[in-house]
Amino acid sequence: MVPPQSPIRTTDDEARQLAHDLISAARHGSLAVIDPETGFPSVSRIALGPGPEGGLWALLSGLSAHSRALRHDTRAGLLLGEPGTKGDPLTHPRLSLQAEAHALPPDDPRGAVARDRWLADHPKARLYIDLPDFFFVEFRLLSGLLNGGFARAYRLSAEDLAQK
Repeated sequence: MVPPQSPIRTTDDEARQLAHDLISAARHGSLAVIDPETGFPSVSRIALGPGPEGGLWALLSGLSAHSRALRHDTRAGLLLGEPGTKGDPLTHPRLSLQAEAHALPPDDPRGAVARDRWLADHPKARLYIDLPDFFFVEFRLLSGLLNGGFARAYRLSAEDLAQK
């Protein structure tokens, strides 16, 4: 019997560019964490944006279930990419990422730059960004699985996902 052919293509510059485009355009996405009380995955929708030096960051409330989970276990999954206005939603590019979440310490000098950059992309965050329970998280990308559309699947390494 002939083994089935892998649906994963060889990662190339076009796949890397599409992944970078999805990351840089992301202003929200799905965040998956491990619930420390149950051990089950938990998924929520969060706002995303670039950090002080780029990359992928979030502004989280310390009161949220996903923040409590990330304090217990920094491993996270992110899903980026939105379906287009026409056609089958599954034909539009999307990127699943494995990442480690690192909270920005309150005294980090990048905080002011992160705040200004966040407000430029998320102006309505002005209502809550300075509340004491909110903090920035940097997602350090470890690997990804890119579905660029029908029959266009790629595995991406941390090096593939690194900023240019």
